[in-house]
Amino acid sequence: MGTRRRHTPEQVIRKLREGEKLIGQGSGLAEVCKQLEISEPTWHRWVAQYGGMKADDAKRLKELERENARLKKIVADQLLDIDMLKELKQGKLVSPDRRRRAVTVLRDRFRVSERRACRLVGQHRSAQRRPTRPASDADVVLRDRLRQISAQNPRWGWRKAHAIAAREGLVVNRKRTRRLWIELGLKRPAGVRKKRRCGPARHQRMRSQRPDQMWALDFQVDVTVDGRQVRFLNVVDEYTREALATRAARSFTADATVAVLDRIVNELGRRPQHVRMDNGPELTAYALVDWCRFAGVDPAYIDPGSPWQNGVCESFNGRFRDEFLSCEQFNTLLEVQVLAEDWRIEYNTYRPHGSLDGLTPEAFRTAWITNQNRLS
Repeated sequence: MGTRRRHTPEQVIRKLREGEKLIGQGSGLAEVCKQLEISEPTWHRWVAQYGGMKADDAKRLKELERENARLKKIVADQLLDIDMLKELKQGKLVSPDRRRRAVTVLRDRFRVSERRACRLVGQHRSAQRRPTRPASDADVVLRDRLRQISAQNPRWGWRKAHAIAAREGLVVNRKRTRRLWIELGLKRPAGVRKKRRCGPARHQRMRSQRPDQMWALDFQVDVTVDGRQVRFLNVVDEYTREALATRAARSFTADATVAVLDRIVNELGRRPQHVRMDNGPELTAYALVDWCRFAGVDPAYIDPGSPWQNGVCESFNGRFRDEFLSCEQFNTLLEVQVLAEDWRIEYNTYRPHGSLDGLTPEAFRTAWITNQNRLS
């Protein structure tokens, strides 16, 4: 028995026309099917599918079927491209290395050809096949330093890490630091939306224009491992953002607060023009009011229940909580006092400050004094 023939639509219609002529001349269906070399079921199937059509109609039907198949393939390819683009998620593929990794991911997960994956991500196939250049020594040193900065300061983001690396001469471009920070998978603190509010009082609207014009102070609370309370008196220069004190004690009276302020004035040899603070009992007591009067300092009290009016000190409290109190466990009061003082010195002399263009508070104050001396 010979191999089964597959008829084209044109051949089917021609045989149907020939068979209809034979039937019209009086031939039987069995005889017609034998002459056409087909079976009777095939004849009936052809009549149901192509009956009444001409060869041109069959050709047009075949073209439509091919066009339909082509359109289906295009839609399927587009849907697959959309799925692959979603797999790449967010971020621009701006470097050959990133595009090379993207092509590898698409080929592994979607089983597509290298040609198609390269076309989707915009990578030339010769660039895809070119071996990756080893990282330079400077790049390796920068990566190691970023890891070290992140390990030592887990609540810092890439901006402060860039300020440290730039200070040490390891990097200049901020985009490069950010790219490496993300590639290394280093932790980035969640952003906090800041609210800016202003009250009607004179001191609430006042903004420092020079060092020691406005000091701000506030209290914070934490505990040691035995559950006993520790209070911190934080004093900040609003213009230079310098932490003047982070004094820890079990409790603070008005006299203890005055003693801390006296110690700061004696050590620094300078006093503020104004002191911004809230309406707590330690700060409204006669002892502190008398100290302000005798020292020639103007007390600037904020409105009750309005901590945003003491925004600089509140911001410092947030950094102090986030980078120190939440990361340390304290056994004794003496340990708290030593560690808090160490953190204060590091904050003033090492940690870059975003509002000071990446300078430390100490460096910012020195630069301001130098500039004033040059102008005078």
